[in-house]
Amino acid sequence: MGGRWRHRRKKNSCMHEDQSIECLTKESRRPPCDAPRRMLVEFMLDSHLLSAHGLCPRAARSLSAIALSLFIFGCQENYQVSSARPEVWEGWKDRQIVDARTGRPVPMNGWIKGLAAYDIIYLGEEHHNRYHIDAALLVLRSLIEQHRRPVLAMEMFGWDGQSALNQHLASKMPDRDEFLQRVLWKQNWGGAFEDYEPLVEFAKDHQLPLLALNPPKTLIRQVVGQGLTQVKEQAEWRRWDMERETIVDDSAYRSRIMTQLQDCHGGGSFEDYQRMYEASMVRDEAMAKTLAAALTHITLENNPVQGPVLSYTGGGHVQYGLPVPNRVARRIPNGLRQVTVYLTTFEEKRATELVQAMKEGIADYLWLTPMGAQGPPRRCR
Repeated sequence: MGGRWRHRRKKNSCMHEDQSIECLTKESRRPPCDAPRRMLVEFMLDSHLLSAHGLCPRAARSLSAIALSLFIFGCQENYQVSSARPEVWEGWKDRQIVDARTGRPVPMNGWIKGLAAYDIIYLGEEHHNRYHIDAALLVLRSLIEQHRRPVLAMEMFGWDGQSALNQHLASKMPDRDEFLQRVLWKQNWGGAFEDYEPLVEFAKDHQLPLLALNPPKTLIRQVVGQGLTQVKEQAEWRRWDMERETIVDDSAYRSRIMTQLQDCHGGGSFEDYQRMYEASMVRDEAMAKTLAAALTHITLENNPVQGPVLSYTGGGHVQYGLPVPNRVARRIPNGLRQVTVYLTTFEEKRATELVQAMKEGIADYLWLTPMGAQGPPRRCR
C-alpha cells in the first residue's frame, strides 16, 4: 500500500497468476451498478419541519419516512455480478481480513499489529453489530500492547456532548443515566447505548482520548430544512466554528450519494434530495475537520507514543474513500498515512457482491464478521 489510504492500481493484462482482484474475477455481464453501501445520510427528519419549508403534510410525511429509513437502515443495492473464480473467495470465512486489492485473506495477527504504522485507521461498521465493536476493541488492545496511546473518535457522539464525554472519562460522572442525558445520546444517536458502551469504557479504563465525531443533530436538521446557503448565515453555524470551513462538493461523491438517494428511496423532489445531500456533505466535512484537528494535535506533541487516531463510524462514511478519508487527505496533503477497513457480515451467498465492491475500491481491506443480532445488512427493495 505504500502508506496510502487507497491503492493506485496499474492496468495489467491479467496473464499473471495473482495481480489484482480485477484479474481474479470474470467480467460482469453488464456494467456494474454502484457497489453495496450503507446510506451516508444518517439523520432523522421531522414532518413538521419539512412542512414549514414548503412541503405539504403528505409529502412531508413521505420524505420524513424516507429519511427515517435512511437513518435506521442505510441503503444498499442488490447486484448482478459475475461469479468469482472459486480460488478467489472459496477460502473466505468470518473473522478474516481480506486485502481488497487481491481478494485474498491476510494473516490477522500481523495485519492488526501493522495498523500502528498509520496515522488514521478508519473502521466502518454495520450499526449495532457487536462483532464490529469487538473488532474495534481488538485493534485498540493491539495498539495498547505496542505501547501506543490511540485516540478514539466515534460517530455515535455529537460535538455538543463532548464536554459530558470528557467528564465521564475523568470519572466525574459515575451515574450512567445522567451521562446519557448530558451527552445527548438520544438526540444525537439513539438506540441501545450498551452496544457501544464497551468502546467508551475501554477508553475510560485506559485513559484514552475519546472524540465526538458528529456535528450536532440540530445543525444537520437545519441544513435539511433550509439548505446549506441559508444555514451558513445563521448563529448555529458560527457557534460550531464552521464559518471558516470549506464544504467541498466533490463530483464523484455527489454522483454516488444522489444516485443512492434517488434509486433507493423515491418520492422526494430534487430540492428535497439536494438538501439531504448537503447535510451529508456537512456531516462528512465536519468529521474530517475533527479527525484532522486530532492528528494535528498529535503531530505537535511530537511524542511517538501518541496516536494513531482510530475513527469508528458507519461503513457509509468510509466507502470508496469519498465521504471522510478524501476530505481529511485534502486538509493534510503531505505525508498522511491512512487505511480504510470495511467491516461486513459475511455469508457465502454474498461473496460475488463483495468481490464487485472490492473491484470498485470500497476500502483497503474487508473485515469479515459473523452476522449481528439484527440480521443481515438491508438492501434496496
